[in-house]
Amino acid sequence: MEFMEQAISWLQTMSPAGVLALMFFIAYIENIFPPSPSDVLLVFGGTLVGIGVVGFAPALIAATLGSTLGFMTAYVLGRYFEQRIVSGRHHRYLPANAIHQVERLFNRFGYGVIVANRFLAGTRAIVSFFAGMSKMNLPATTLLSAVSAAVWNSILLYLGMIFANNWRVAAQYLAIYSKVATVVVGVALALFLWMFFRKRRSSTDTAAIND
Repeated sequence: MEFMEQAISWLQTMSPAGVLALMFFIAYIENIFPPSPSDVLLVFGGTLVGIGVVGFAPALIAATLGSTLGFMTAYVLGRYFEQRIVSGRHHRYLPANAIHQVERLFNRFGYGVIVANRFLAGTRAIVSFFAGMSKMNLPATTLLSAVSAAVWNSILLYLGMIFANNWRVAAQYLAIYSKVATVVVGVALALFLWMFFRKRRSSTDTAAIND
């Protein structure tokens, strides 16, 4: 929390161009080095929008560009490492067959996950990385990640404008939402994996009996 207070105090001393540049940077970096306090800082950025330091449209564009470019950077890293993992020396630890199964699952549900991506704190870097590993369509992935980021960033900036000096209240609600969303995603993922492996084991047992 002390770091957040220092970061916010620093934001208050910056020029409008500096505020926009920082919004871009914090939205970008969270996709590469999660977790980061980007959501809370963008809520405070909405406070600066509310008092006229920067405009809503420039703030939204800067944050959305940062989010989208950060997402695509992780996407490119996913595509790069997919080849190294499958054909490189690490394939013994991550069998290619298992990776391809994950890729098939991601190709089936991935576009919906990308749309929901910005609303699920803690999963953004993972989603973008696996989108790259799965070689999902680049134009569609870029467009969907940009739309998702624009909607989420709009909400954050608007919350900051509404709560103004009480932006910390919005940050507290945001923290609660993030925790709940993380638990829900974790439970859903655990259930999905349990059903997936149970179905796979049943198929294996059936094949063994038939043999």
